[in-house]
Formats: sequence, structure tokens, C-alpha cells
Amino acid sequence: MKISFLLHNAYGIGGTIRTTFNMASALAARHTVEIVTVMRTHDTPSLPLHPAVRIVPLIEQRPEAKGSDANDPLLTRPTSRIPAAEAKGTTNFNALTDQRVAAYLADTDADVVIATRPGLVIYLAEFGQGARYLRIGQEHRIYGTHQAELRAACDAAIAHLDAYTTVSEADAATHRAHLPGVTTRVVGLPNGVPATDVEPSDGSAKLVVAAGRLIPVKRYDLLVEAWAKVAAKHPDWRLRIYGRGPQQPVLRRRVDELGLAEHITLMGAHSPIETEWAKGSIAAVTSREESFGMTIVEAMHCGVPVVATDCPHGPGEIITDGRDGLLVTVGDSDAIAKGLLSLIEDDELRRSMGAAARESARRYAPERVAQQYERLFAELYEARGATVPATRRGRGPLLGLRAPGTPLKTTLKGAVKQLIRKPLRPTASCRVAPDGNLTVLLDPTDLRGSGLALTLTRRDDRDARGVAPISLPLRPPATAHAPWTALLDRRALALTEGRWDLHVTRPADGARRRVHCRYAEGRGLLALEPLPDAPFSWWIPYRTVDGYLALRTWHRPAHAEARTITPDAEALTVTGTLYGTTFPANANPTVLATPRLAPSRPFTLPVTALGPTDFRFTIPYDHIRAAHAPSPKAPVWDLTLRLTPATPDDTAPLRVGRITGDIVDRNRTDLYPATDGIRPYLTKANNLAVTIPS
Repeated sequence: MKISFLLHNAYGIGGTIRTTFNMASALAARHTVEIVTVMRTHDTPSLPLHPAVRIVPLIEQRPEAKGSDANDPLLTRPTSRIPAAEAKGTTNFNALTDQRVAAYLADTDADVVIATRPGLVIYLAEFGQGARYLRIGQEHRIYGTHQAELRAACDAAIAHLDAYTTVSEADAATHRAHLPGVTTRVVGLPNGVPATDVEPSDGSAKLVVAAGRLIPVKRYDLLVEAWAKVAAKHPDWRLRIYGRGPQQPVLRRRVDELGLAEHITLMGAHSPIETEWAKGSIAAVTSREESFGMTIVEAMHCGVPVVATDCPHGPGEIITDGRDGLLVTVGDSDAIAKGLLSLIEDDELRRSMGAAARESARRYAPERVAQQYERLFAELYEARGATVPATRRGRGPLLGLRAPGTPLKTTLKGAVKQLIRKPLRPTASCRVAPDGNLTVLLDPTDLRGSGLALTLTRRDDRDARGVAPISLPLRPPATAHAPWTALLDRRALALTEGRWDLHVTRPADGARRRVHCRYAEGRGLLALEPLPDAPFSWWIPYRTVDGYLALRTWHRPAHAEARTITPDAEALTVTGTLYGTTFPANANPTVLATPRLAPSRPFTLPVTALGPTDFRFTIPYDHIRAAHAPSPKAPVWDLTLRLTPATPDDTAPLRVGRITGDIVDRNRTDLYPATDGIRPYLTKANNLAVTIPS
């Protein structure tokens, strides 16, 4: 059969788009599937999609595109069908969306049309009346979260559909209770969440992970309060919260008030999130309500047990309490802390729950959920007394080249070009092994040729001049679907400090292509120690903002790693470890604070050697104030450590910084409160500095 999904904008990255792409890709294995996007805002979708799924735009909003609708006056006229809470003025729905969706629903040859948000459900109910195709609406939130006018419009629309799906059975029951006279089939069907190729968690890292929008309903404030209790008992465990949102300043402030800056890290947004789930040993979900709980299933796929509030509606249907995770009382920080502590303090329970979580997550595989949709389609056609339409598989992309939305003419040109030169479109994951070596795993699909090499090129900056690229051989796949591989041995390669881009080169025709990044898996960095000998070096693979694989490297004769950075009311105390050197016998080490701008003055303070490599120093804020001189710019003091008293032939001082671990840019994550304006911070190179207002 032919199945059509109605999306508002298929070019975004939201949860509804993601689950629609997952389901469309799964159904495309046996059916012709298209995604009809009301708006087209970009050249290509941001999320992966099965190449056989066709994207059909109704309104072209790219100003530069041929046939653009960007200046159509109907875009600025209000809709006559959609309530204001959903239309958002004319931003989401307008007179042109009314016109284009009505025309599509009148002409489509689909056997099933699925509307994915309230405005589209309302359109489908009105413009699809009397149509031969099945009309199915989806609810991706929960019944009570819509404004009254929109809720009433949705309820009226549901009565004119063949079926309406919710993402939990509990919410389906709520809908049925509020719509007692409606004969429309209302059924709970979960979101499809695919398994990941990321290496799963082994449960050993002392890390708890949470991820989602930083909004009030997620109740991350409760998680912060709970962590104060956890940190008091287990100060070596850390909490990371991934995401952006309006609650970020509130959470940052509360973390600082509780003195938890060294225990809780607000990581910002991260995509793909699977690599970060796999770093954790426990996941935390503290929401007041959840329509489904996609993050729960994502974490479970990565072998991470979830401690979740038993809120309406999703967690209780996903988690089997005590087997693959824990359900705790909603709105209770003590209960959240107790749940986390029970897993932190029981290694065997944590690992067994992680294994059970991976097994439980399989029931949400998109292929399995697709089968539930297929059964629903068949039952609805049978209820009509009609024959279920025959399977209509669409032709896949010609020679594997056609991307969603690419015109056939363009595809044919690409096919001819492929006959002349085989493609070289490298996509890779990078994985850090327990020994610190990096393995680059390249997808073989669009990697053709012999003698291929992986090239590391230092990114252009003033320090990169004269740094030659490094070429490593790529090992061909051992089997048909295995990846090409390259090993980056940290004992054999000396990568200068900076950022390195990765390319695949093919000698036969001189092709050189930058490597797209699927996953940068840094779990192996969490417990890794630097090599004991000089020089000090550290590598972190990461995904650039434009989706490529890169390396951030540090390379120094020696390094002073700041393990803890603790500001209080009167001073800054730092404890750390030397790498690539040790304290000499009878050492008299000092920390030197050097201002970047005159007329502020440098100063030195003693450092306590706690052993051959461990140290501690304290900088009273009075010393900074005494060295501070008024300046148009806020002065910054860079901190270096001298192993012995400075002499003319003394070796270079060691920069104090925080480099080891898996975080590329500490200046975005490791943030500390200011005391009377004096604030420690980490620079773009992850070196430690102190600043004071001008």
C-alpha cells in the first residue's frame, strides 16, 4: 500500500520529525512511503531517512529556490481553519497552508494518510471527508496539555477520522474517557526508537546522565536538589545534564548556590545523544509528565538503566520497575536521590539492569512498531468491508544515489557520472579503545577504490604553519558489510596541539574528501590516564558543528592537570596532578599568576607537593585585588606552575588546565561562580585562568 505522513516541516530536528522518519523508514521496507511536508525550509533534511522514502513539499519557503512561495501574499493571511494557539499568527498555519493541504488531500493516491500534529489532524478531518484512503491522526503529547480551544477542535476532528493514535496506552484511555460517543478507533502505539551502533555502557563509569529540553516540565531542579544528597555520600560520582532551554540560568544558579559546580555539568545540546548515554552508568528522568519517553528508550538501547519519576504517561509503560530501571515518586527529590543511590551503591544490580534495559528496548524497534501499524491498517480496511490494498513497493533510489527530494533528472545525471567515477563519500565513527588508541570505522557504502588512505590535516591557524598532514593506510573490509578501518596509535603518532580534520584520499584519481561523522565515541576517555612518559599528549575525537569528524589534540613537554577547582568566599583552591614530569627532591614549587594586560601585576604563591606528582595551591582573592590595577578591559591572570624557583635557565613553567577526559571545550561546560566579581574559568585551550571586573 501507499502510506503518506503529513509533517509540518520535515527539515527540523524535533521529536515528532524524528519518530516520523523512523516509522517511515521502517514501513518503506514493504510499502511505498512518502512524507508530505507543508513547509520546505532547507535543501535537505537534517535527520537520516531511508532513501526510498520520497519527500513532497507543499510550500517552498527557500527564497532562492525555483518556484519559491516566499513572497506569496497568502503566507501573511490568517488561516480560517486552525485555532490561534496552533497557528501562531501566520507562522505555523495560514491561508496558503489551508489551500495547499486541501489540494493535496483532494488529489492524493495514498491508501493511508497519517497527520502528525493537531493542525494537520484538523485539516485531515475536514479536507479528507469522504476520501477512499484511511485517515489517521497522531497525538505526540498528552490529552490535557493543549489549550482549551485547540483541545476542542482536536476532539471534534477525531470524530471524523478512521483512527487516532497516542504514544501510550494510558493516554489512549484518557482520550476514550473524554470522547465517550466517538466511534473512531483510539489506540496507543509507541514511538519507534531504533537501536544504535554505539558501543554500549559497561556500567563502570561514575557518571549519571540526563538529557532533554531545559523546561519546567522536565523538573531538572529536582534532579539538582537530589544530587546534593548523592554528592554528599559519593563525591566521586558526577552528573551531566544535556540540553538547552529557558531553565538553564535557573539551574546554573542553583548548582552554584549548592556548591555543586564540580559535581554537576550542564553540557548544552549534543547530537547525536547516543554517545553520551553510553558514557553513563545510570540515566535520570525527573519529569512531571511525559507523553512517551523517547530519551528513556534511547538510554536503554545503550545499556543504561533509567531512574525515572512514575509520571503520566510514558515511563511506567516503558520501565519494568526493579528489572530494567527504577520508578520513583513524582516531584520528590528525596525519592530521586534514593533511587540513584540504590544503583550507585550496587554494581551488580546496576550492570544487570543495564543488560535487561537493552533487551527491553528492542520492543520499540521501528520494525516492530511498523508491524503494529500494519495490523491497524488491515483492521480498519476490514471494518470498512474493503480489501486491504496490495503492497506497492516504490523503486529505490537509482544506483543508490537519489536523496529524498532529488529530481529524477538529477538522479540520472548522477548515475551516468557514477559509471565514470565511483563515489567517495566517507562517513565514519571514531571509537576510543581502553588503551587510548582511536579506531576510525568508515562505512563501506560510498567508499570505493584501492590504496585508500586516511589523512589528518592540522586546521589552518597561525601555529599550524609548516605542520605536514599525516597519512595512514585504510584497511579494506574483511567481509562484505564490514567497515574500512584506520588505527591512530597514541604511542606512535605525535600530533601537535590544535584541531585536526580527517579526509579520505584515493591515489587513483586524486580524490580527497572530508570525513562525515556518524558517531564520535569518547566513552573510553572517561577512565583513561595519559601515558606516563614525556611529552604529555591527549586526543579527543568530536563531531564538528557542520557534521564532520575532527580531533582536538594537546601536546606539551609536561602538563599540570587541575583535578578540582574549588572557589569559596575568600580564595580559590586547586588540586591536581603532574603529567610528563615529577616534583624534584626538595622541590619548592610555586604558582605564577601572569596578567595579560598592564598595569596589573604578576604574583607568585607557594604550591604544596602532595607526592611525586600531586599538588595543591590556594590563591586568596586579596592577592588578586592587590595585583589588580584599573584597566579598560577586565584583566585576566593565566596560571602556570613552576617546579623549582625561577632561574634564568629554568625550564618553561607548566600551564595549569583541565585537559584529560572526554570534553573538548571546557570553557562551555566547566563554569564557576564569581565571588565579588573574581571568577576562575577555563580558556579556549582548556587552560585555567582568573578574571576580575575592570
